[in-house]
Amino acid sequence: MTGIREALKAAAAELSRAGIEGGRLDARLLLGHVLGREVWPHEEVPLDDAALARYRSLVARRIAREPVSKIIGRRSFWTLDLAVTSDTLDPRPDSETVIEAALDSFRGRAPPRRILDLGTGTGCLLLAALSEFPDATGIGIDRSPAAAEVARRNAGATGLAGRVEIRCQDWDEIAEEGRFELILSNPPYIAEAEVPTLAEEVRDHDPIGALAAGPDGLDAYRALAPVLARMLAADGLAVLELGIGQGDAVAAIMVGAGLAEVARKADLAGIERTLVLKWNDTRSGTP
Repeated sequence: MTGIREALKAAAAELSRAGIEGGRLDARLLLGHVLGREVWPHEEVPLDDAALARYRSLVARRIAREPVSKIIGRRSFWTLDLAVTSDTLDPRPDSETVIEAALDSFRGRAPPRRILDLGTGTGCLLLAALSEFPDATGIGIDRSPAAAEVARRNAGATGLAGRVEIRCQDWDEIAEEGRFELILSNPPYIAEAEVPTLAEEVRDHDPIGALAAGPDGLDAYRALAPVLARMLAADGLAVLELGIGQGDAVAAIMVGAGLAEVARKADLAGIERTLVLKWNDTRSGTP
């Protein structure tokens, strides 16, 4: 009978031969999912035939470039463990920069009371922000009914359901119900022509509607600008995730809507990843 150490070693080798980076970790995560617990490479515990067969089927899916998170239906983000499905964008460490930028921007000032997340997907940004601002409530907006349902499940699983409302609607359908001190968004920002060049894990397993945004990748920011202008509180801040090299173009769009740049923040790879905005106090029409 095959043991855990032998199964892990074989799976890691298969993944490596298939060109999967981080194959050893993926092998452990997949076997842990099969067994329902953490596993370690030195374990001599035997696997029964059913568990081994299931494990091999999951490894085959990973070799076919299905992301581990979509295979096991879970992804860690910030301090949270979140459900993910084929209907949601896979939360990535890059997006944690949005939460870091929000925390940095509210340091030394009153925390937000109301938070709005535009294009909430799994709810990762909204739920992470609410976990850091314990007196705030939030609304997450997503046009996908299936994604909105995942966000609701995650709100319940993280114990935040009492402070969250998830709505399935377009951004421009948001009713005037008071403004928000913090608005978050990780909008689609990939140019349509670039979609075929994306990694298979992204191109084939994330919803295209959460990735592509017109010929230049900026259509979603153009749609966001008037919504931010309508929904941002006078003393509020908006934090947007950026695609690579989009900072100046997105800032120009937002300045045209009456907002002003506060800061930009790079991710761990040094890529400019977030844009922080406020109302332009020198412009007429400021709320």
